[in-house]
Amino acid sequence: MHEQSCDVLIVGGGPAGLSVAQALPAHVSKIVLHQDREIGKPVRTSGGTWVRDMQALQVPEHLYHVINEIEFRSDNAQSLHQLSDWKMAVLDITGLYQWIGAQAQDNGAQILCGTKFLSTQPDDKGFTSTARARSGQELRIRSSYIIDASGVQAAVMSDLGIAPKPTRVGVGIEHDYAMPDGVSDRAVLLVGSQVLTGYGWIFPAPNNTLRIGVGVIHPDTDVSPRDLMDQLITPDFLARHDLSLGPLIKSNAGIIPSVSYDPHLVHGRMIRVGDTANLATPTVGEGIRQAMDYGQILGRALGETLQTGDPKPLRRYESRARRQFKRDYHFGFMTNQRIATYQPDDWDKSVRRVSRLSEAEMAALVRSEFSPANLLRTAAKQIWHKLRS
Repeated sequence: MHEQSCDVLIVGGGPAGLSVAQALPAHVSKIVLHQDREIGKPVRTSGGTWVRDMQALQVPEHLYHVINEIEFRSDNAQSLHQLSDWKMAVLDITGLYQWIGAQAQDNGAQILCGTKFLSTQPDDKGFTSTARARSGQELRIRSSYIIDASGVQAAVMSDLGIAPKPTRVGVGIEHDYAMPDGVSDRAVLLVGSQVLTGYGWIFPAPNNTLRIGVGVIHPDTDVSPRDLMDQLITPDFLARHDLSLGPLIKSNAGIIPSVSYDPHLVHGRMIRVGDTANLATPTVGEGIRQAMDYGQILGRALGETLQTGDPKPLRRYESRARRQFKRDYHFGFMTNQRIATYQPDDWDKSVRRVSRLSEAEMAALVRSEFSPANLLRTAAKQIWHKLRS
């Protein structure tokens, strides 16, 4: 058995784990375990996000396609929003992850692809973890800290018995099509009878590609998103959305947690981040910007703790996440549970309500930002509409 040691072992080479490795001080030794053979492949997310967040994270512009319009469409209602202050973006997922990975490697991270985390054993000084490479060789890695950035698998959390894998999850599938004549700058979110147990999307993406996908919540429904996709993409669907698809490039599938927010992120020397920490929005399951942001916050905090021996920076990381997410995700999760039961008429009413929102109000809804001011403004607008009608 091959043996290694490091200050920080990071389980998961997605945006959260790689961002931790990117932000840790260069002198801190760090190993990233990534079970796929290559960073960013296969793709497991649709890549919808926001331009201002990507700019704040200094993501190069060539790694995302800017969205200037978003349309919500149900069976009998439509809501089109022009975007100026809250422009959306669709990411080149593979390119983005590899960009973060390159920065992490430049910062001294050792990234072990094709290597599966198996188990870990804590002691007074940290952890002794076991992993297995695709060659079958087992690795024993000694670390002072361990980061669970394994996503919905919650590999470290479940192995230590801290928390089980989430039992309620969002399951999605999408197809990427080549569009030789270019793509538009309008994204569409689909609800209603076509995707009754979830929602669908049409996303113009980088490199002249178009992503069409659907997502559902299991076990709220046992419907397969793959079956929904087969029923969705028909000549009638293409005509209705004025689409002429090029060749199918690839199909992507992914799973994210869809459970209530748990604010406990730091468990001694084991810390969780990204989807493992349930940072994806409960409304539409958007999590890349939060994974990158809080990955960097955690990396800086852990670097300070390693330097000083003081755990307070890690507690501040946990407290900051609690302040940002706990209230918003409480309301977002309530919304998520409610719309999971919607029928086509309910979706028509909902889309009409969305049509009355301003750009900022619509963005806050999609981003799961339910501040008291946002809630009051939205409620007042809906009440005023009812009084007028």
